Amino acid sequence: NLLVKNLHTPKRIVTLAYIEQKRTHQPLLQHFTDKFFMQQPVPSPREHRSGVVAVIGPPNSGKSTLLNRYLEQKIAIVTPLPQTTRNRILGIVTGTDYQMIMLDTPGLHKAREMMNQEMVRIAMDTLEEADIVLFLSDAEAMHALASDKKRLAKRYAELSNYLSKIQCPAVLALNKVDRLAKEALLPMIERFTSIHPFRAVVPLSALEGDGTDTLLHTLVEQLPVGPQYYPEDIPTDSTERFIVAELIREQVFLRTRQEIPYSTAVLIDAFKESPQPHQDGPVVIHATILVERGSQKGIVIGKQGKMLGEIRKAAIKEIEHLLYCKVQLKLWVKVKKKWTSNEQILRELGM
Repeated sequence: NLLVKNLHTPKRIVTLAYIEQKRTHQPLLQHFTDKFFMQQPVPSPREHRSGVVAVIGPPNSGKSTLLNRYLEQKIAIVTPLPQTTRNRILGIVTGTDYQMIMLDTPGLHKAREMMNQEMVRIAMDTLEEADIVLFLSDAEAMHALASDKKRLAKRYAELSNYLSKIQCPAVLALNKVDRLAKEALLPMIERFTSIHPFRAVVPLSALEGDGTDTLLHTLVEQLPVGPQYYPEDIPTDSTERFIVAELIREQVFLRTRQEIPYSTAVLIDAFKESPQPHQDGPVVIHATILVERGSQKGIVIGKQGKMLGEIRKAAIKEIEHLLYCKVQLKLWVKVKKKWTSNEQILRELGM
Protein backbone atom coordinates (compact mmCIF):
# COMPACT_ATOMS: atom_id res chain seq x y z
CA ASN A 1 0.00 0.00 0.00
CA LEU A 2 2.90 2.38 0.76
CA LEU A 3 4.44 1.78 -2.64
CA VAL A 4 1.17 2.06 -4.54
CA LYS A 5 -0.35 5.07 -2.75
CA ASN A 6 2.65 7.17 -1.75
CA LEU A 7 5.16 6.39 -4.49
CA HIS A 8 2.50 6.01 -7.21
CA THR A 9 3.96 2.69 -8.27
CA PRO A 10 1.83 0.49 -10.58
CA LYS A 11 0.23 -2.32 -8.57
CA ARG A 12 1.43 -4.89 -11.11
CA ILE A 13 5.07 -4.01 -10.41
CA VAL A 14 4.50 -4.26 -6.66
CA THR A 15 2.95 -7.70 -7.16
CA LEU A 16 5.95 -8.92 -9.14
CA ALA A 17 8.31 -7.47 -6.54
CA TYR A 18 6.42 -9.26 -3.79
CA ILE A 19 6.67 -12.55 -5.71
CA GLU A 20 10.40 -12.07 -6.20
CA GLN A 21 11.09 -11.18 -2.56
CA LYS A 22 9.30 -14.34 -1.41
CA ARG A 23 11.78 -16.29 -3.51
CA THR A 24 14.86 -14.39 -2.29
CA HIS A 25 13.70 -13.77 1.33
CA GLN A 26 14.72 -10.12 1.02
CA PRO A 27 12.62 -7.37 2.69
CA LEU A 28 10.06 -6.11 0.20
CA LEU A 29 10.86 -2.38 0.26
CA GLN A 30 14.63 -2.97 0.05
CA HIS A 31 14.16 -5.52 -2.71
CA PHE A 32 11.82 -3.21 -4.61
CA THR A 33 14.20 -0.26 -4.60
CA ASP A 34 17.22 -2.40 -5.49
CA LYS A 35 15.56 -4.45 -8.18
CA PHE A 36 13.04 -2.13 -9.79
CA PHE A 37 14.38 1.40 -9.27
CA MET A 38 18.16 1.00 -9.36
CA GLN A 39 18.44 -1.80 -11.91
CA GLN A 40 16.76 -2.29 -15.26
CA PRO A 41 16.17 -5.95 -16.17
CA VAL A 42 18.37 -7.13 -19.02
CA PRO A 43 16.61 -9.50 -21.42
CA SER A 44 18.30 -12.87 -21.80
CA PRO A 45 19.44 -14.04 -25.23
CA ARG A 46 16.40 -16.35 -25.35
CA GLU A 47 14.02 -13.47 -24.60
CA HIS A 48 12.51 -15.17 -21.57
CA ARG A 49 9.00 -13.86 -21.03
CA SER A 50 7.06 -13.57 -17.80
CA GLY A 51 4.15 -11.69 -16.33
CA VAL A 52 0.71 -11.74 -14.81
CA VAL A 53 -2.37 -12.94 -16.69
CA ALA A 54 -5.69 -12.07 -15.04
CA VAL A 55 -8.35 -14.60 -16.02
CA ILE A 56 -11.78 -13.01 -15.76
CA GLY A 57 -15.21 -13.77 -17.11
CA PRO A 58 -18.77 -14.72 -16.18
CA PRO A 59 -19.48 -17.53 -13.68
CA ASN A 60 -19.11 -21.10 -14.88
CA SER A 61 -17.18 -20.12 -18.00
CA GLY A 62 -14.36 -22.60 -17.31
CA LYS A 63 -11.66 -20.41 -15.77
CA SER A 64 -10.66 -22.93 -13.08
CA THR A 65 -10.82 -25.85 -15.53
CA LEU A 66 -8.40 -24.01 -17.83
CA LEU A 67 -6.00 -23.20 -14.99
CA ASN A 68 -5.95 -26.81 -13.79
CA ARG A 69 -5.27 -28.02 -17.33
CA TYR A 70 -2.26 -25.73 -17.76
CA LEU A 71 -0.88 -26.73 -14.35
CA GLU A 72 -1.59 -30.43 -15.01
CA GLN A 73 -2.93 -30.70 -11.48
CA LYS A 74 -5.90 -29.54 -9.46
CA ILE A 75 -5.44 -26.42 -7.37
CA ALA A 76 -8.79 -24.79 -8.18
CA ILE A 77 -12.02 -26.63 -7.45
CA VAL A 78 -14.51 -27.19 -10.27
CA THR A 79 -18.25 -27.86 -10.10
CA PRO A 80 -21.16 -27.48 -12.54
CA LEU A 81 -22.56 -24.71 -10.34
CA PRO A 82 -21.82 -21.02 -11.01
CA GLN A 83 -19.86 -18.93 -8.49
CA THR A 84 -17.84 -21.89 -7.23
CA THR A 85 -14.61 -19.84 -7.08
CA ARG A 86 -14.66 -17.26 -4.27
CA ASN A 87 -11.01 -16.23 -3.97
CA ARG A 88 -8.25 -15.20 -6.30
CA ILE A 89 -6.14 -18.29 -6.98
CA LEU A 90 -2.61 -17.88 -8.32
CA GLY A 91 -1.27 -20.56 -10.65
CA ILE A 92 2.27 -20.60 -12.07
CA VAL A 93 2.65 -22.01 -15.58
CA THR A 94 6.33 -22.46 -16.42
CA GLY A 95 7.88 -23.37 -19.77
CA THR A 96 11.39 -23.40 -21.15
CA ASP A 97 11.35 -19.72 -22.07
CA TYR A 98 8.37 -18.29 -20.17
CA GLN A 99 6.63 -18.12 -16.82
CA MET A 100 2.98 -17.13 -16.82
CA ILE A 101 1.46 -16.18 -13.47
CA MET A 102 -2.25 -16.82 -13.92
CA LEU A 103 -4.84 -15.32 -11.56
CA ASP A 104 -8.03 -17.35 -11.50
CA THR A 105 -10.88 -15.16 -10.27
CA PRO A 106 -14.52 -15.38 -9.16
CA GLY A 107 -17.10 -15.04 -11.90
CA LEU A 108 -18.39 -11.58 -12.80
CA HIS A 109 -22.06 -11.26 -11.89
CA LYS A 110 -24.61 -8.86 -10.42
CA ALA A 111 -23.82 -9.01 -6.70
CA ARG A 112 -26.29 -8.24 -3.93
CA GLU A 113 -24.91 -9.98 -0.82
CA MET A 114 -21.70 -8.75 0.81
CA MET A 115 -19.84 -11.97 -0.02
CA ASN A 116 -20.80 -11.76 -3.68
CA GLN A 117 -19.80 -8.11 -3.82
CA GLU A 118 -16.40 -9.09 -2.43
CA MET A 119 -16.08 -11.81 -5.07
CA VAL A 120 -16.65 -9.32 -7.89
CA ARG A 121 -14.29 -6.82 -6.26
CA ILE A 122 -11.58 -9.49 -6.07
CA ALA A 123 -12.00 -10.25 -9.76
CA MET A 124 -11.89 -6.60 -10.88
CA ASP A 125 -8.92 -5.78 -8.61
CA THR A 126 -6.76 -8.25 -10.54
CA LEU A 127 -6.94 -5.92 -13.54
CA GLU A 128 -4.53 -3.57 -11.77
CA GLU A 129 -1.95 -6.36 -11.44
CA ALA A 130 -2.17 -7.77 -14.95
CA ASP A 131 0.15 -7.56 -17.92
CA ILE A 132 -2.55 -9.32 -19.95
CA VAL A 133 -6.23 -9.98 -19.37
CA LEU A 134 -7.70 -13.25 -20.56
CA PHE A 135 -11.46 -12.82 -20.87
CA LEU A 136 -13.05 -16.26 -20.90
CA SER A 137 -16.63 -16.56 -22.09
CA ASP A 138 -18.96 -19.56 -22.23
CA ALA A 139 -19.76 -19.72 -25.95
CA GLU A 140 -22.54 -22.25 -25.38
CA ALA A 141 -24.31 -19.99 -22.88
CA MET A 142 -23.98 -16.96 -25.17
CA HIS A 143 -25.36 -18.93 -28.13
CA ALA A 144 -28.34 -20.02 -26.02
CA LEU A 145 -29.34 -16.34 -25.82
CA ALA A 146 -29.15 -15.82 -29.58
CA SER A 147 -32.89 -16.29 -30.12
CA ASP A 148 -33.76 -13.59 -27.57
CA LYS A 149 -32.26 -10.41 -28.99
CA LYS A 150 -33.26 -8.27 -26.01
CA ARG A 151 -31.60 -10.58 -23.46
CA LEU A 152 -28.56 -11.01 -25.70
CA ALA A 153 -28.11 -7.24 -26.08
CA LYS A 154 -28.44 -6.81 -22.31
CA ARG A 155 -25.82 -9.50 -21.72
CA TYR A 156 -23.32 -7.92 -24.10
CA ALA A 157 -23.93 -4.54 -22.44
CA GLU A 158 -23.08 -6.07 -19.05
CA LEU A 159 -19.91 -7.64 -20.43
CA SER A 160 -18.97 -4.39 -22.16
CA ASN A 161 -19.11 -2.62 -18.80
CA TYR A 162 -16.55 -5.05 -17.35
CA LEU A 163 -14.37 -4.92 -20.47
CA SER A 164 -14.26 -1.11 -20.36
CA LYS A 165 -12.22 -1.35 -17.12
CA ILE A 166 -9.35 -3.18 -18.85
CA GLN A 167 -6.29 -0.98 -19.42
CA CYS A 168 -3.84 -3.58 -20.80
CA PRO A 169 -3.80 -5.99 -23.76
CA ALA A 170 -6.67 -8.48 -23.67
CA VAL A 171 -7.26 -11.85 -25.30
CA LEU A 172 -10.73 -13.35 -25.77
CA ALA A 173 -11.20 -17.10 -25.32
CA LEU A 174 -14.53 -18.63 -26.30
CA ASN A 175 -14.88 -21.80 -24.26
CA LYS A 176 -17.05 -24.92 -24.77
CA VAL A 177 -17.00 -24.57 -28.57
CA ASP A 178 -17.05 -28.38 -28.81
CA ARG A 179 -20.78 -28.10 -28.01
CA LEU A 180 -21.52 -25.67 -30.86
CA ALA A 181 -21.62 -25.68 -34.62
CA LYS A 182 -18.70 -23.69 -36.06
CA GLU A 183 -21.00 -21.31 -37.95
CA ALA A 184 -22.43 -20.13 -34.60
CA LEU A 185 -19.06 -18.67 -33.61
CA LEU A 186 -18.65 -16.01 -36.31
CA PRO A 187 -21.47 -13.66 -35.17
CA MET A 188 -20.31 -14.13 -31.58
CA ILE A 189 -16.75 -13.15 -32.46
CA GLU A 190 -17.99 -10.14 -34.43
CA ARG A 191 -20.12 -8.97 -31.50
CA PHE A 192 -17.34 -9.35 -28.93
CA THR A 193 -14.74 -7.59 -31.08
CA SER A 194 -17.17 -4.72 -31.61
CA ILE A 195 -17.26 -3.97 -27.86
CA HIS A 196 -13.54 -4.38 -27.11
CA PRO A 197 -10.27 -4.31 -29.13
CA PHE A 198 -9.00 -7.81 -28.28
CA ARG A 199 -5.47 -8.65 -29.40
CA ALA A 200 -6.63 -12.16 -30.37
CA VAL A 201 -9.66 -14.43 -30.25
CA VAL A 202 -9.18 -18.14 -29.52
CA PRO A 203 -12.01 -20.72 -29.61
CA LEU A 204 -11.32 -23.68 -27.33
CA SER A 205 -12.57 -26.41 -25.05
CA ALA A 206 -10.84 -26.21 -21.68
CA LEU A 207 -12.32 -29.55 -20.65
CA GLU A 208 -11.28 -31.47 -23.76
CA GLY A 209 -8.07 -29.53 -24.36
CA ASP A 210 -8.89 -28.42 -27.91
CA GLY A 211 -7.35 -25.03 -28.65
CA THR A 212 -5.62 -24.71 -25.27
CA ASP A 213 -2.14 -24.98 -26.80
CA THR A 214 -3.02 -22.21 -29.25
CA LEU A 215 -4.25 -20.03 -26.39
CA LEU A 216 -1.10 -20.69 -24.36
CA HIS A 217 1.13 -19.67 -27.28
CA THR A 218 -1.00 -16.54 -27.84
CA LEU A 219 -0.72 -15.48 -24.19
CA VAL A 220 3.04 -16.11 -24.02
CA GLU A 221 3.58 -14.00 -27.13
CA GLN A 222 1.83 -11.09 -25.37
CA LEU A 223 3.91 -11.35 -22.17
CA PRO A 224 6.72 -8.82 -21.61
CA VAL A 225 10.34 -9.90 -21.46
CA GLY A 226 11.15 -10.76 -17.85
CA PRO A 227 12.78 -13.21 -15.43
CA GLN A 228 11.50 -16.41 -13.89
CA TYR A 229 9.97 -15.48 -10.53
CA TYR A 230 9.22 -18.95 -9.17
CA PRO A 231 11.10 -22.29 -9.28
CA GLU A 232 9.68 -24.43 -12.08
CA ASP A 233 8.31 -27.04 -9.65
CA ILE A 234 6.09 -24.54 -7.76
CA PRO A 235 2.53 -24.53 -9.20
CA THR A 236 0.86 -22.06 -6.81
CA ASP A 237 1.34 -19.83 -3.79
CA SER A 238 -1.83 -21.17 -2.14
CA THR A 239 -1.25 -23.00 1.13
CA GLU A 240 -2.18 -26.63 1.61
CA ARG A 241 -4.70 -25.55 4.26
CA PHE A 242 -6.47 -23.30 1.77
CA ILE A 243 -6.61 -25.97 -0.95
CA VAL A 244 -7.81 -28.60 1.55
CA ALA A 245 -10.65 -26.28 2.65
CA GLU A 246 -11.57 -25.77 -0.99
CA LEU A 247 -11.58 -29.52 -1.69
CA ILE A 248 -14.00 -30.08 1.19
CA ARG A 249 -16.21 -27.23 -0.02
CA GLU A 250 -16.17 -28.74 -3.51
CA GLN A 251 -17.77 -31.91 -2.17
CA VAL A 252 -20.46 -29.86 -0.43
CA PHE A 253 -21.20 -28.16 -3.77
CA LEU A 254 -21.36 -31.47 -5.61
CA ARG A 255 -23.62 -33.24 -3.12
CA THR A 256 -26.10 -30.62 -1.94
CA ARG A 257 -28.76 -28.68 -3.83
CA GLN A 258 -30.61 -25.36 -4.04
CA GLU A 259 -29.20 -22.67 -1.73
CA ILE A 260 -27.07 -25.01 0.42
CA PRO A 261 -23.77 -24.68 -1.55
CA TYR A 262 -23.94 -20.88 -1.47
CA SER A 263 -24.65 -20.81 2.27
CA THR A 264 -21.65 -22.94 3.23
CA ALA A 265 -17.98 -22.27 3.89
CA VAL A 266 -15.15 -24.38 5.28
CA LEU A 267 -12.68 -23.40 7.99
CA ILE A 268 -9.64 -25.52 8.83
CA ASP A 269 -9.38 -25.80 12.61
CA ALA A 270 -6.30 -28.06 12.80
CA PHE A 271 -3.76 -29.46 10.36
CA LYS A 272 -1.39 -31.86 12.11
CA GLU A 273 1.38 -33.62 10.27
CA SER A 274 3.40 -36.54 11.63
CA PRO A 275 6.00 -35.28 14.17
CA GLN A 276 8.61 -37.53 12.56
CA PRO A 277 9.28 -36.56 8.95
CA HIS A 278 10.12 -40.12 7.85
CA GLN A 279 7.16 -41.80 9.54
CA ASP A 280 4.13 -42.91 7.55
CA GLY A 281 1.60 -41.51 10.00
CA PRO A 282 -1.47 -39.77 8.54
CA VAL A 283 -2.06 -36.06 8.37
CA VAL A 284 -4.90 -35.27 10.79
CA ILE A 285 -7.23 -32.49 9.68
CA HIS A 286 -10.10 -30.96 11.64
CA ALA A 287 -12.49 -28.78 9.65
CA THR A 288 -15.76 -26.95 10.25
CA ILE A 289 -18.47 -26.54 7.64
CA LEU A 290 -20.37 -23.31 8.27
CA VAL A 291 -24.04 -22.96 7.36
CA GLU A 292 -26.48 -20.10 7.95
CA ARG A 293 -29.53 -21.95 9.29
CA GLY A 294 -30.31 -24.98 11.41
CA SER A 295 -32.28 -26.60 8.59
CA GLN A 296 -29.18 -26.42 6.39
CA LYS A 297 -27.14 -28.13 9.07
CA GLY A 298 -29.52 -31.07 9.03
CA ILE A 299 -29.26 -31.37 5.26
CA VAL A 300 -25.45 -31.29 5.26
CA ILE A 301 -25.27 -33.92 8.02
CA GLY A 302 -28.01 -36.06 6.46
CA LYS A 303 -30.00 -38.91 7.92
CA GLN A 304 -27.84 -40.71 10.49
CA GLY A 305 -24.86 -38.68 9.24
CA LYS A 306 -24.95 -40.24 5.76
CA MET A 307 -24.45 -37.00 3.76
CA LEU A 308 -21.58 -35.80 5.95
CA GLY A 309 -19.99 -39.23 5.65
CA GLU A 310 -20.15 -39.06 1.84
CA ILE A 311 -18.63 -35.56 1.85
CA ARG A 312 -15.85 -36.73 4.17
CA LYS A 313 -15.06 -39.86 2.14
CA ALA A 314 -14.90 -38.04 -1.20
CA ALA A 315 -12.86 -35.17 0.29
CA ILE A 316 -10.31 -37.57 1.78
CA LYS A 317 -9.70 -39.07 -1.65
CA GLU A 318 -9.00 -35.65 -3.15
CA ILE A 319 -6.85 -34.49 -0.21
CA GLU A 320 -4.72 -37.64 -0.22
CA HIS A 321 -4.10 -37.10 -3.93
CA LEU A 322 -2.97 -33.55 -3.12
CA LEU A 323 -0.74 -34.40 -0.16
CA TYR A 324 0.56 -37.80 -1.33
CA CYS A 325 -0.13 -39.34 2.07
CA LYS A 326 -2.87 -40.85 4.22
CA VAL A 327 -5.34 -38.43 5.76
CA GLN A 328 -7.66 -38.53 8.75
CA LEU A 329 -10.42 -35.97 8.27
CA LYS A 330 -12.82 -34.95 11.01
CA LEU A 331 -15.72 -32.71 10.07
CA TRP A 332 -18.12 -30.63 12.14
CA VAL A 333 -21.11 -28.59 10.93
CA LYS A 334 -21.90 -25.34 12.73
CA VAL A 335 -24.62 -22.75 12.28
CA LYS A 336 -23.38 -19.17 11.93
CA LYS A 337 -26.30 -16.92 11.08
CA LYS A 338 -25.71 -14.52 8.19
CA TRP A 339 -22.03 -15.41 7.96
CA THR A 340 -22.04 -14.32 4.29
CA SER A 341 -22.48 -10.74 5.59
CA ASN A 342 -19.99 -11.07 8.45
CA GLU A 343 -16.80 -9.12 7.63
CA GLN A 344 -14.72 -11.00 10.20
CA ILE A 345 -15.60 -14.40 8.77
CA LEU A 346 -15.11 -13.19 5.21
CA ARG A 347 -11.61 -11.99 6.16
CA GLU A 348 -10.91 -15.37 7.76
CA LEU A 349 -11.91 -16.95 4.46
CA GLY A 350 -9.38 -14.74 2.65
CA MET A 351 -11.90 -12.35 1.10
